[in-house]
Amino acid sequence: MITKLSPAQAFERAVQLLDTQPAGALSQAEAILTQVRGFPPAEFLACQALRRLDKPKAALPRLAALARSQPRALAVIWELAQAASEAGDAGQAIAALESLTRQQPNVATGWFLLARELRKAGRVQDAWRADLSGVHASSRDPELLAAAVAMNENRLDDSEAILKARLGRLPDDPATCRLLGEIIWRRGDMTEALALVERAVDLAPGYDLARDFLIRLLLQSNRLSEALEHAEILTGSPLNNPGHDGLMASVLVRLGDQDRAREIYERLLAQQPEQPQIWQNLGHVLKTLGRQADAIHAYRQAVTHQPTMGEAWWSLANLKTVKLGADDIAAMQAALESLEQGEATSQEDVFHLHFSLGKALEDAKDYPASFRHYELGNRLRRPMVLHDAEGFSAEVAAATNVFTSAFLAGMGEGGCRAPDPIFIVGLPRSGSTLVEQILASHSQVEGTMELAEMMIIASRLQSRVDEGEFPDFGAMANALTPADRLRLGEEYIERTRVHRHTDKPLFIDKMPNNWQHVGLIRLILPNAKIIDARRHPMACCFSGWKQHFARGQAFSYDLVDIGRYYRDYVTHMAAFDRAAPGAVHRVIYEQMVADTPGEVRRLLDHVGVPFEDACLEFWRTRRAVRTASSEQVRQPIFTDAVEHWRMFAPWLGQLEATLGDLVPHYPDMA
Repeated sequence: MITKLSPAQAFERAVQLLDTQPAGALSQAEAILTQVRGFPPAEFLACQALRRLDKPKAALPRLAALARSQPRALAVIWELAQAASEAGDAGQAIAALESLTRQQPNVATGWFLLARELRKAGRVQDAWRADLSGVHASSRDPELLAAAVAMNENRLDDSEAILKARLGRLPDDPATCRLLGEIIWRRGDMTEALALVERAVDLAPGYDLARDFLIRLLLQSNRLSEALEHAEILTGSPLNNPGHDGLMASVLVRLGDQDRAREIYERLLAQQPEQPQIWQNLGHVLKTLGRQADAIHAYRQAVTHQPTMGEAWWSLANLKTVKLGADDIAAMQAALESLEQGEATSQEDVFHLHFSLGKALEDAKDYPASFRHYELGNRLRRPMVLHDAEGFSAEVAAATNVFTSAFLAGMGEGGCRAPDPIFIVGLPRSGSTLVEQILASHSQVEGTMELAEMMIIASRLQSRVDEGEFPDFGAMANALTPADRLRLGEEYIERTRVHRHTDKPLFIDKMPNNWQHVGLIRLILPNAKIIDARRHPMACCFSGWKQHFARGQAFSYDLVDIGRYYRDYVTHMAAFDRAAPGAVHRVIYEQMVADTPGEVRRLLDHVGVPFEDACLEFWRTRRAVRTASSEQVRQPIFTDAVEHWRMFAPWLGQLEATLGDLVPHYPDMA
């Protein structure tokens, strides 16, 4: 005996079939409608089944009729919006979603789908606003709030678990992708973090916070062209956020387009002049462009608006040709006292002020007080940076042992034959900016900046050892085929192309730390020129120790650390000289000062370009210079810095002991 199902039972059975057997659900729903004509739940179920059967056009008129009869039935409106979207009827989808978001403004999914439909219809600004409304709605989501709280409390495992479970249910949720991307970034996995944040931006192109974060990740990854593309998009946001313009300026600075960055900062200050951070940023750009008087004005505006702004004071002091006077010293001491008495002291402001006072008191010839402030600044800064002197020495020794003459000969021909790059290596404060400015004054040589590309390539190769693919660096280097070396060399040339703004055949990479990678350079760019800029070990190390660097150079905040670093550098370069005689041209700073014409001719001969008088008048060359010596190279060579370190000799015993026999044997260290 066959039991006939009641309409209620049939409906319950159809609901059970919807997800797994939509055809069966549709059949049951249609059967119910023959018994109970116009029954809304059955009609809605039939439309759901049609959409799951990829028949949105068939479902659309029935859903529209249901929505007209039940204008507050949100599930019907949502189904109508999705069916219209799948059927390609953007107008009907938009109308449904606008109704839905009016009634449920705190449901982010509706806003994000509305944004996609508006974008399809060419209504870009309206779509952007819808995405922003979706982000605002997401900020009230209890699950996302719980994940954010866990992240901010550094409970990364808890936060990640919440977000991954949510992403399993909602794979297309932009806010979940962005927040999970931040968790992964905090864990140190840049590749996965970038993928997640890029997905958030793909899903919701108007998600400004995600695009802002993506730009910062791209900058950290040195993917500058992509960062610029996203920054240009972000500046079109309907929110008109000045922070977007500031981020664009930061990207332009990294790309070396100082003039465009200057225009942005000046425009922002014209709108709101009392912004110390923008004044400081403008000062950096003006300094790089060689507009010293304007840079000084900008930095002084910054400290006028915020007297405790240590970085702005240091930026003033760091203009090596500027001397801070008694009034400035008093103002900095007052700022330091104010910071040290405050409850929420900014350690960065404090150590910047110590470095600044060290420079001001050095100029005032109060060397004991100057050294005391330099020491305090370094003592505060050292715990903030990671530098394992023992581990670093071991890494350098390993590289030294790999790149022997036998190894280089055994590797044979290979690499990219492009002659374009000129690498200037050594320690900071060694005269490398002077060498760069001399070369960049030549008609065939373009000066760029300190480029990170070679270090990125070297780090990627080292990661293959760290991840266990090779037992050590030597095995990895030995495994590089001619094709691998060609590819890596071409990658370097391609990645640095964004920094080249002229058609000059040669360009300079002035990243000093590339001395660690001279062997790799030889393997992948055999025709590249390498210049080693060297300065007396006491003068160079002391100058580096009293210099606060904007980034990198973690070895420079302790006199013993910097002395060890200098020893590692000299040892490695001497070994490479033996392995590849003549591959490196050494410029001794003191010899360049004593015989500039002769040293310049020898330098140009090594690079392979004819002598030009402009190289002797390098200070007349107008170009952006982004190092601590930017102002010094805009004037003729002066000699008073050669022996200046001796004024501080009574306090440099640790450094001298660490350097050992390098001091009396300079410059014949090899």
